[in-house]
Amino acid sequence: MTGPLFPARLEDYWLKKQGSMKTEQTINKKRLLLLMALLAAFPPLSTDMYLPAIPLLQQAWQQPLSTVNLTLVGFFISYCVFLLFYGPLSDRFGRRPLLLAGIGIFILGSLLCALSASVGSLIAFRVLQAAGAASASALSLAISKDAYDVHERERILAHIGVIMALAPMLAPVFGGWILTWFSWRWIFVIQAAIGAAGWIGVWRMPETLKTPSAAGTMQAMGLYLQLLRNRRYVGVALMMSMVVLPHFAFIGGSADIYITRLGLSEQVFGYFFALNAAAMMTGALACTRLLDRVGSRGLLTAGFAGILIGGIGMIMRWIPGPWGLALPMAIISFSFGLSRPPSNNLVLEQVDRHAGTASSLLIFIYFMLGAFAMWLISLDWADKIHTIGVLGAVCGGVLLGIWIFLPRRKQSANPTLPE
Repeated sequence: MTGPLFPARLEDYWLKKQGSMKTEQTINKKRLLLLMALLAAFPPLSTDMYLPAIPLLQQAWQQPLSTVNLTLVGFFISYCVFLLFYGPLSDRFGRRPLLLAGIGIFILGSLLCALSASVGSLIAFRVLQAAGAASASALSLAISKDAYDVHERERILAHIGVIMALAPMLAPVFGGWILTWFSWRWIFVIQAAIGAAGWIGVWRMPETLKTPSAAGTMQAMGLYLQLLRNRRYVGVALMMSMVVLPHFAFIGGSADIYITRLGLSEQVFGYFFALNAAAMMTGALACTRLLDRVGSRGLLTAGFAGILIGGIGMIMRWIPGPWGLALPMAIISFSFGLSRPPSNNLVLEQVDRHAGTASSLLIFIYFMLGAFAMWLISLDWADKIHTIGVLGAVCGGVLLGIWIFLPRRKQSANPTLPE
């Protein structure tokens, strides 16, 4: 018989302590929005700032791209696994303590990455870094369900998409500048400093979870099995997560394509990558402007169609040189930013309780598919631009076909998880 993960008295003491802390404070929703955007940006900051250094590490350690890219793949696999723990634990103990612990692990992992002496140690410390970053991303989405109602949350998620898009837009440019003057190790030192800023913000944040789950910790972990029985949640989550395949394939292969194959410098690579991130931010901003006029269904239809068009354009290669990748990828990224906020909200609407568990499983699916795409693009393809285009065309076409023929019934909450 499986017992609780922590002694009952310890759990009771912690919950009472959490209930007595910061109860008199009211949530400043503007500050909370900025903090949620910073937390949600931990994964792109942890990857995109580091991308310009990948060709340098290949040369310095004499390793193939498939090996160096394990620092990305390992990051996202670890990230996905730990997502599954933070959600249920936060439903039991609250968002704030789990965030403080997780961001602390992220800071430690970042500093150890800066001290790495081999590709093997860097892979290991990236796994540790991801274990901490998972708390920030998963629980920022759960906090949105704690603090905002269903209609307000969809708009808040779109605003977060706009703000956090600055991270992948600026991170590779900043990473390229760092490499111009300093060692690649300083990239991870700066990531640790960003983590410290997030830790301070969470320390000053009041707890957003009003009613902790009464289930024991192991029972809370078992909620995943019950959540997987919600066929609407699983189906919508799998469907909406397909859009990440061309996006993460581009992240995993962009440095090799732009720097190694097309001969661009690290700084110029950063500008091309920033174009992709700017397109994503523009898509998220367009979502906030068009949501009331077009509705979620119209935005998702346009987003899936855009991914299909961008993929076809990349396959056809109408423009030579780096723009043959940059412009079609900008269309895909715009469409990704346009469709992501309503798709996230649609998935969360399939559950009524245990938002931490539901959001963790959603992001687990999202990044596991992303890790697969990164591994796929690191293989020795003769034409990686064509490979990314095929992923975009197939995913966009399949999603558009499924979405058009879905019944036009109201997507209401489907509370299948137990009370």
